[in-house]
Amino acid sequence: MDTKKRGDLNINGFGSANGGQFHQVTINGKGTVNSDIECVVFDCNGSGTVNGNVMTNKAKVNGNGKINGNLECNMLTVDGTAKIENNLNVENLKVAGKASIGGRVKAEEISIKGRLTVEGDCEADTFKAESQFMIGGLLTADHVDIKLFGECKAKEIGGQTILIKHKPALMGLFKHFIQTQLETELIEGDKIELENTKAAVVRGNHITIGANCEIGLVEYTDELSVDKKAAVKDSRKV
Repeated sequence: MDTKKRGDLNINGFGSANGGQFHQVTINGKGTVNSDIECVVFDCNGSGTVNGNVMTNKAKVNGNGKINGNLECNMLTVDGTAKIENNLNVENLKVAGKASIGGRVKAEEISIKGRLTVEGDCEADTFKAESQFMIGGLLTADHVDIKLFGECKAKEIGGQTILIKHKPALMGLFKHFIQTQLETELIEGDKIELENTKAAVVRGNHITIGANCEIGLVEYTDELSVDKKAAVKDSRKV
């Protein structure tokens, strides 16, 4: 991305602008960009809408940002609310606020401490979550590490190592009001350790079914361990 002679685009009040190639795009007020953007830094601190695609090295949403297209970037940090209508291609995704993706997500590393909603598939090398997520398609990663705090759903989950654990509430009062469970149709991996998980099928080599799990069928090749506080309808070694 050649950025030597690019200027900046700044919207500080109410306004709109055309897209193009920039060094930095900053929206501090209520702004709309009416075509594709290519930039080094995309920073939305106010209420911003892009009617097009965004390609950038670094994107950050502290306010309320909406992209009516695709987003491609090296790093996306969401501390506010971000909505991407189509697909997200990113190396590093960090969500401490709320992010909603209308298409699919492809990433290297995903870290969720807020809320993530993905309508399609979500693919990463590493997926870590300590809060809520809803994935309409397949969640796949080499390493899946989920600490449940709130309701989590994915149609299917696949990976080499899949760890799903209950995250204790910060205050005992919260545990009576927050549902901490993951729901999915299928979990498939090499090493699988589960807690507070409801799944139709779990399939893998080394499987540990922990407390508060509801599993329809477990298929394993090497080892299976089931906690006395878990419910498994059927299991078979294959």
